[in-house]
Amino acid sequence: MEFGLIFASSSKNTTMPEGPSIILLKEKLLPFKGKRVIDANGYAKDFNADMVIGKTLKDIKTWGKHTLLCFPKFTIRVHMMLFGTYRINEHTTKNASLHLGFAKGEINFYIASIKLIEQPLDEMYDWAADIMSDAWDGQAAFSKLRQKPKTMICDALLDQKIFAGSGNIIKNESLYRAKIHPESLIGEIPDDRLQHLIDTVVDFGADFLKWRAQNQLTKHLEAHEKNICPRNHIPFTKKDTGKTKRHSYFCTRCQELFD
Repeated sequence: MEFGLIFASSSKNTTMPEGPSIILLKEKLLPFKGKRVIDANGYAKDFNADMVIGKTLKDIKTWGKHTLLCFPKFTIRVHMMLFGTYRINEHTTKNASLHLGFAKGEINFYIASIKLIEQPLDEMYDWAADIMSDAWDGQAAFSKLRQKPKTMICDALLDQKIFAGSGNIIKNESLYRAKIHPESLIGEIPDDRLQHLIDTVVDFGADFLKWRAQNQLTKHLEAHEKNICPRNHIPFTKKDTGKTKRHSYFCTRCQELFD
């Protein structure tokens, strides 16, 4: 995929991020890789931004919804949470959670969770759980799901230990594509249907990435925040489902309930 057009001199994000959006954020940050921080500040709790000054940004990694800014002896974890935004090579009048200034350019995160990680990342993260990673392990996800037979699939699709990077858009669209009702109990879903859903999550994640890069994601969504089922042309049910109580949009005719 060609990302050249993404490296604009000014970049802004104002939507709740999921894994694919974090991949795009990483691409926008790559021009700063190998560059030295000359100025840093921010109001993030329990993090002293001064420690970054003079340090070189060695690498940028992602895991699920986490952006990982890797320095020689530590990593800064950025989590956009529900309302976080970022600006690259520009800033607002509001104080940033984290500001990093370089000789040419700056990075600003707002309303984001900032955490210092001093342990090796391989000890902190299960890379095989990241739906956007080359290390993704679908069989491991299947095994984890089978260990939660009484859990609703809508909750499992938001469990970052199983599907790191999946959010409400991926949940709703994957369940619609796989024709599975969000309130289905994992233990009642047949093996072939569960495996198909797992594969669908990864496939939709790739589509999400492509469409987000083209600024056409909303145009292609079939279920999330939609009113009418495009397969049956009847109204979607909108309901806060599972223990997570996140909005689900589903068709009671074509999405089978396993309970």
